[in-house]
Amino acid sequence: MLPEVASGMLNPRDITTPIREFCTSAKFYQATVFSVDLQQRLVTITRKFDGKNHALEYDYLVLAVGSDNNFYGNKPIEENSFPIKTVEDAIELRNQTLSMMEIAAQTGSVELQQKFLTFTVVGAGFAGVEIIGEINHFVRKSVKQAYPTINENNINMILISSKNEILPELNYKLGESARSYLKKMGVRIISNVKAIDAGESHVELSDGEIIPCTTLIWTGGVTTNSMIKSLICEHDKGGKVLVDKFLRLKDHPEVFALGDCAAILDTDTGKFYPPTAQHALRESTVVAQNIKKSLESDSNLKEFSYQSKGMMATIGNKAGVASLMGLSITGVLAWVIWRTYYLSHLPTFESKVKIGIGWAINSFFGTDLTLIGETKTKYLHKITIDDDTPSLKDQLVGDL
Repeated sequence: MLPEVASGMLNPRDITTPIREFCTSAKFYQATVFSVDLQQRLVTITRKFDGKNHALEYDYLVLAVGSDNNFYGNKPIEENSFPIKTVEDAIELRNQTLSMMEIAAQTGSVELQQKFLTFTVVGAGFAGVEIIGEINHFVRKSVKQAYPTINENNINMILISSKNEILPELNYKLGESARSYLKKMGVRIISNVKAIDAGESHVELSDGEIIPCTTLIWTGGVTTNSMIKSLICEHDKGGKVLVDKFLRLKDHPEVFALGDCAAILDTDTGKFYPPTAQHALRESTVVAQNIKKSLESDSNLKEFSYQSKGMMATIGNKAGVASLMGLSITGVLAWVIWRTYYLSHLPTFESKVKIGIGWAINSFFGTDLTLIGETKTKYLHKITIDDDTPSLKDQLVGDL
C-alpha cells in the first residue's frame, strides 16, 4: 500500500498500526538494534530518544528485521534516488512529486517542464510496476485538476527493466498484459538495460542513454540486513540466516527467524521459500506457536509448510494483474481482488474502516494535493534514565 500513500490515495497513519496496541503485556522499546550476541544471548539496542546503547538479555529471540535496499555499491544512484520501502519513503516521494509539479507550473520552458515532470522508476518487479502505475495516475490526474500552466504532453513516466519482461514473478502472459496497459496509460518501458549513474537531474543507462529527470525512484533490488549478515551462525549465499523446519537457527534453538532475513527450505521442492508477505504472515504464526510450545516444555513443535495462494499487483487506476490458483486475472477484477485481499489482512478493524473510507472518498472526490512539510526531532543527550528504576505503574502498585 506504500504506492497509494505516495500518491495520496491513502493517509500514512491508516496503513500503520501502533506497536503498543499489540504489546499491552510486553515491555516495548523504540530503538534500533545495534548488535546481537548469540553466544551470550544479548541484544544491544540504540535508544531513539538519546542515542545511548542498552543491553537486553533474552531467553528466546525472534529475528524479523526485513531487508535493506540494495544499490549494488552505486553511491550516485543511492544519493539521488527515492527508495520505497517505508512509510517515510512514501511521504518523501509524495512531497517530491508535488514539489516537482509546483516548480514545473512556474516555468514556461518546455525543456525544464519536461525535466521536472519526468519520473523514472528503476526495477520492474511488483514494487516498480505498482509505483509507476500509481504515480502516473496521480500526476496526470493532478495536472488536469489543478495545474493549468502545465502541458500534459510534458509528463514522462519511464520504467526501467534489467530483463526483457516486467513482473517476472508472474507468468509471461500477465507480464505482457501489464506492459500493454502501462503503455496505453503513457508509460515508456525500457527493457534489457540497467541504471549505472545518476545526478541531481539525470539518470544514465547501460546502453548510453541519459534521461533528464529530477525524480528517480529505486526499486532495483534488496539485500539482507547488515545486522543479520554479521551474526555468527550459518547463512545462505545471500547472507540470510539458515533455519530448520521449525524456523529455528541451527545450533541456536532459542532463536527463531522469519521473513526476508530467513532462508527457509521447502523440502517438497528443494528450493527456498520466496520472501513474500503471505509467507511471512504464515511464518509468524508458526514461530509464535513454537515459542509457546517451548515455554510449556512441549517438544512437539510445528513444522513450517506453506503453498502460495497466488500473486497480485495493481498497475494503475482500477487495473491489476493476478495469478490465483492457476488462473490468470486482469483488469478491474484483479484490482478488486487485490484490494479485498489486502483489506482483509489488515491487523485491526479500525484500519480496515479507515482504508475502506479512504478508498471510497478518493473514488468520488479529486486528488489530495496537500504537501506534508519536514519534521524536526529533538534528541535528549543530557538526560540520564536509570533502567533499573521500576516504572511509575510498578511504584504505584507497590505503594498500595
